[in-house]
Amino acid sequence: MVFKISTSNASGIKEYFIQWLEHRVSYKDFFALNSVSFNVFRGEIVGIIGTNGSGKSTLLKIISGALNPTSGRVIVDRKKIQLLTLGTGFDMELSAKENVYLNGAIIGYSREFIDEHYDEIVEFAELGDFMDEKVKNFSSGMVSRLGFAIATAGDAAEILILDEVLSVGDEFFRKKSLKRVKEMIHGGSTVLMVSHAMSTILENCTKAIWIEKGILKMIGDPKVICNVYSCDRGDEK
Repeated sequence: MVFKISTSNASGIKEYFIQWLEHRVSYKDFFALNSVSFNVFRGEIVGIIGTNGSGKSTLLKIISGALNPTSGRVIVDRKKIQLLTLGTGFDMELSAKENVYLNGAIIGYSREFIDEHYDEIVEFAELGDFMDEKVKNFSSGMVSRLGFAIATAGDAAEILILDEVLSVGDEFFRKKSLKRVKEMIHGGSTVLMVSHAMSTILENCTKAIWIEKGILKMIGDPKVICNVYSCDRGDEK
């Protein structure tokens, strides 16, 4: 996955536009992912690790179909994929109730599905007294709880993609959300998950993939991969 990055040092849009008109704007290639290739088999739980900016979320977006790769291809039945990622698809000027339907539609839920699971979403998010309030008045924790509750409503898909969804809310809600995700993970789905918590990878995954600065470093047993990754970062054991 290659992105074009402008090398312009313009201080604002007006200056950038002037430089563009004068053909003084150039671009450089940024390889978010470079020659990354692997297989995931039915029933596997695959953890993807790497430092911030290594291309993990970009990889998940390509697999789910949210992004098209610059080259290469992904062989997958995207009708079977459910991508769970928090913090996107909310309109801060709308109420929490309106955002349930908006965010649910973005995820791919039908209105009938949301109608059926609405009470469950509200109960899990613990926001029963706030559903008519605008989301802009919510704390970040409340927004995260609502996003998580929407994303995990209903049964898990055959292919479940989790992008850092286990770090939401306070300590009590994190335990509650971890329990919900574990139920989804171990319910028979094929799972790809990004997490910075090595304990989450070790406890749940059957295979681990380490990506660093867009390059595939290692793939294999989670214990081995996490140990090498931690040593590379200089973490204490």
